[in-house]
Amino acid sequence: MARPKQRTRRKQSAHPRGVLNVHASGYGFVPTAEGEFFIPERAMNGAFDGDLVEVAPASSGPHARKGRKGNSRQGDDKPQARVLRVLDRAHDTLVGRYEVAEPFGVVVPDDPRIPYDIFTMRADAPDVPDGALVRVRIAQFPTRHSAATGVVEEVLGQAGDGTLGVDVIIARHKLETRFSEAALAQAAEAALDAEGALAQGYRDIRDRFAFTIDPADAKDFDDALSIDFVFADALEAPSLASFGDSDAFADFKKGKRGLWRLGVHIADVSHYVPWGSSIDLEARRRATSAYLVDRVLPMLPPALSDELCSLKPGEDRRCMTVDMYLDDSAQVVAYDAYPALMRSRARLSYDDAQAVLDGANPPVSGEGDALEQRIRQCDAIAKKLAAFRRSQGSIDFASTEAKVRLDADGKPLAIVLRTKTDATELIEQAMILANETVARHLAGQEWPCLYRVHEKPSADALAALVPVFQEFPWFTEAMHAHLIMGNPHTIQGILAATAGRPEHELVSSLLLRAMKRAVYKPVNDGHYGLGLSAYCHFTSPIRRYPDLVVHRMLRAALTKRSGCFDQEVQALPWLAEHSSEMERIADAAARESQELKMIEYLAASLGQAFSGIVSGVSVHGLYVRLECTAEGFLPIRALGAEYFAFDPDRYTLVGEETGKAYRLGQRIAVMLKAADPLTRTLEFRLA
Repeated sequence: MARPKQRTRRKQSAHPRGVLNVHASGYGFVPTAEGEFFIPERAMNGAFDGDLVEVAPASSGPHARKGRKGNSRQGDDKPQARVLRVLDRAHDTLVGRYEVAEPFGVVVPDDPRIPYDIFTMRADAPDVPDGALVRVRIAQFPTRHSAATGVVEEVLGQAGDGTLGVDVIIARHKLETRFSEAALAQAAEAALDAEGALAQGYRDIRDRFAFTIDPADAKDFDDALSIDFVFADALEAPSLASFGDSDAFADFKKGKRGLWRLGVHIADVSHYVPWGSSIDLEARRRATSAYLVDRVLPMLPPALSDELCSLKPGEDRRCMTVDMYLDDSAQVVAYDAYPALMRSRARLSYDDAQAVLDGANPPVSGEGDALEQRIRQCDAIAKKLAAFRRSQGSIDFASTEAKVRLDADGKPLAIVLRTKTDATELIEQAMILANETVARHLAGQEWPCLYRVHEKPSADALAALVPVFQEFPWFTEAMHAHLIMGNPHTIQGILAATAGRPEHELVSSLLLRAMKRAVYKPVNDGHYGLGLSAYCHFTSPIRRYPDLVVHRMLRAALTKRSGCFDQEVQALPWLAEHSSEMERIADAAARESQELKMIEYLAASLGQAFSGIVSGVSVHGLYVRLECTAEGFLPIRALGAEYFAFDPDRYTLVGEETGKAYRLGQRIAVMLKAADPLTRTLEFRLA
C-alpha cells in the first residue's frame, strides 16, 4: 500500500530588517543584509526616521523596482518594499510647533523626515501658547487607522527667540545640559594639592618651557607643548623606553648624541574623575563635549573643564606627560610617559602662533625670543612628521571649516572660514604623535586600551568611483586596480593629480564619501586614514571620554594597579560603541547649529547671486554648496522645461534635448530663492 503524501508546512522566511532612513520628501531607504530597499511614502506604515523596521519586498510586477521619476536621490536600481512593522523605535520624544485646535494641541514635528503630527489634549497643558516650540513624549505611535498621541513635556520657547533654534537642536538630539548636584559638588571639592602630587610620585617639570595653542575662543586648554634639545646625562627619566633597539637610542644613552625632546602635556583628568564617581557617570553618559554655534555643552562640570583641569598660563597643574625623543628627521628614538606637575608659560591662539611663524608679530608673552624659537622648532618638526606620514600612506583631505560669528543676542554677524594653517598643523602633528606613542606602548605591553580605529574603504565603494574617474585623462589603468584595492598612495596620487583642476572638488568629495567613519574599539585594528598600525585618543580627556579611559589604562600600565580595573576593562566594548555613537550625535548637533545660523545669516540675501559647487545630484535636482559651505537645493524644474535624465553611476543630470549636463563637482551660478532657518533649508534657482 502506497504511503500517503504528507502535507509539509512551508517555513516562512525571515523578512529583511534594517534602520529606516527617511528623506525630507517623504520616501525612505532601508539598508539590510539582503540589500537596500526603497520605501515609498505610502508604505511607511507609521515608521519614523531611524526606526528599526522589518520590510516586505515587492515580489513582482511594476512596483518591484521603483523606476518612477522623483523618488530617489541615488538612482532607480533599488527594489521596492513596504514596512511590515516597527521592531524598535528611535524616538520616544519629538520637538515641534504647538498648534491649538480645540480640544487638541497638535504638535507638528520640526523634523521634515517625520510627517506625523502628534495629538495632545489641550486640557492637559492649557497654558502652552499657540506657536510655541515644545518637546512632546509619544504615548501612541501612528497606525493605518489612528493618529499619534502624546503629552507635552516641556515648552522650549517661542518663535523669534534668537537662541531657540539651537535649543531645538539640543532637545532633538537629547543632549544633556545640566549636571547633577552630586557631580557639581564633587567638582567643587576637587583641589590641586601640588605637594600631595609630588609625594604620590608626580615629576616636577614646572621649570620646563611649556605653552598652549588653541582656538581664540577656547576655555578648556587640555594640551600643552614643550621642546628642548637634550642629552641623556642631563635627564631624570628612569622609564625611558624605545619601540625597538636602535643605534640612535644606544648612542643617546651613552651620551654620544643629543635628541629633540618634544613634550606633550595633557590635563590629568583621571585624577579628578575616578571610575564610578558621580562626575564619571555623568561624563560617561555624555561621552563627549558638544561644541555648538553659540555654546559648549561640556562633558565635565566647568569647575574642572574650565578651571582645575585647564592648563592656564602661570598656574600649577597636574598632567600626564609623554616625552618623545626625536632625531633630526623627526623619528621617535625613545619615549617616556609619566604623571607630572607642570606650569604653562604662555597661551596663544592659532592666529597668534601663525603670526609668529609669518614673522608678522612678536609672540604674545614676556618670554619673547624663547617662545618664538620653540614655536619655530615645533613647526619644523611638524613639517617633517607630515612628510613622513604621507610616505607611510596617510591621506590628507583639504577641508574648510565654517564658523558663524554671533552677537550678544545670538544674531549672526558673519561666516568665518577656517582652513589648515602651519599653526594648526603644528598642534595636529604633535597630538597625532602622542596618540600614536601611547597606543603603541599599550599595544606592545598587551595592555587593555580603547583604540581609535579607521577601516579601509570597501572595494565596492571605491569601484563605484571608477566610471566617473575614467572620464579624465589622468586616470590610468594602474590607478584603476590599485584604487579598488584601497591603496592609500594611489588615493594620494589621485588627489595630487587633480589639484588645481576643475574636477578636483568632484574627485575629492567622492573619495571622501567612500571613506568609512573612524570609531572606537577595544581591539587594535589600525588607522587607515593616518597610515598607522596603532592609534588611540589620549590628548583631549576634558572633552572626550575615550581619552579619559586611555589615561586610566596608561596609568594602570605604569603602576600595575588593580582595584576596580577589571570593571573598566570589561566595560571597554560597550564604552567603545557608546562613545562612537555619542560622537556622531554631537557632531551632527554641532553641524546643524552652524547650518541654522548660516541660513539665518543668508536669509538677508534673498535674490542675490552666488557661485557654488554641485555637491549632490538626484532625480529631484541638484544640491549646491556655496563658498561659505552652506548647502541648498536647486530643484530640477528650475533647470528648464526639457527632461533631464539622471545617471547614478556618473552623478549627472543630462538634458535629453540640449545635452546640457550637470555633474557632481561642477561650479555653477545660482540665485538664492528661499531660506528657512528652522528647517535648515536653502532653495536656489539658476542665476
